[in-house]
Amino acid sequence: MQQASSFQVVDGELKGAQYIPSPNFNQRPEGTDIQLVVIHNISLPPSQFGGGYIEDFFQNKLDWSAHPYFQTIEGMQVSAHLLILRSGEIIQFVNFKDRAWHAGRSSYLALKECNDYSIGIELEGSDDLPFEEEQYETLANVVATLQKAYPKIKQHIAGHSDIAPGRKTDPGLFFDWVKFRKQLKQLKNL
Repeated sequence: MQQASSFQVVDGELKGAQYIPSPNFNQRPEGTDIQLVVIHNISLPPSQFGGGYIEDFFQNKLDWSAHPYFQTIEGMQVSAHLLILRSGEIIQFVNFKDRAWHAGRSSYLALKECNDYSIGIELEGSDDLPFEEEQYETLANVVATLQKAYPKIKQHIAGHSDIAPGRKTDPGLFFDWVKFRKQLKQLKNL
């Protein structure tokens, strides 16, 4: 049974999350409202979990020589507002008031540049492995909290693959949209 969220948004920060600031952000365009949540997956190296590499990557501190894969992403500067680890722990990298660099070239309901008006949530995972139950629970609680803080989000939740089709595949076939939406609906009914 789902429990009410212990998270709260205060001045663009998710209370209940660890905060590790990323330098990879800028201001949203003036007058832009947050109206979309974009769900991603990330693992560094691919399909390997733990090690703190994602956190280092989002802070531009990744040791490019630590793994051969890292050399293929060397120099990239990306971020997300939030990262949900396999344990369900959540880390915030960018204040919600600011524009994180997670979506790249993208479009949602014919509105381009999703970074301008969305909140990016990365799940520690990959396209080819299931996600953990703790991640679904945290994600549902966080999205329910965001919908209260930013009412224009309502049901505007998309995967990276939805806003950048042909270019991106995450959160992937193993992300259970039905399970996630059911958990989110249960929270709304509490």
